[in-house]
Amino acid sequence: MTESAESNTPVPVGVGVAVLTVSDTRTHETDTSGEAISSRLVAAGHTVVARSIVTDDQRLITAALRAYIDDASIDVVIATGGTGVTARDVTPEALAPLVDKPIPGFGELFRWLSYEQIGTSTIQSRAEAALCGGTYVFLLPGSPRAVALAMDRILLPQLDIRHRPCNFVELLPRIRTPSRTPT
Repeated sequence: MTESAESNTPVPVGVGVAVLTVSDTRTHETDTSGEAISSRLVAAGHTVVARSIVTDDQRLITAALRAYIDDASIDVVIATGGTGVTARDVTPEALAPLVDKPIPGFGELFRWLSYEQIGTSTIQSRAEAALCGGTYVFLLPGSPRAVALAMDRILLPQLDIRHRPCNFVELLPRIRTPSRTPT
């Protein structure tokens, strides 16, 4: 534990994370993107509290996200898949009814960094982030390369309490709703 600079409130160094893969074809054995997220989180000192795969069905995705958001042991949800522009890509739509505060800078930064790798094709990504009931939710593309980019260049630094000038972890005590405040 460390203390938040502003409030002297204890802040955990590692956070509880749920990893959700959205895919009609992946299994736990073939889920390379979910594994890339999970292994990076564990290596950084975080706890993967839950990991699951759901099909590209908007209702199932919303239900899975809602369950993770309602779980007090989960601080962050990272979903991979379903963020493109085809008819089956419905992860942003599944998240929409759960959003309290959008975090538009995440998608903007992801696409800016992605442009270095894939050029203008990055405009097809609907990667996004939001605050939902005191839980951070990040939607990443399903590509292992895109997952590595988002994790290594954005999320792992922002989930590190030592990252300056600020990071997502130090804000957790201030974004939590009263019902989500740890005892």
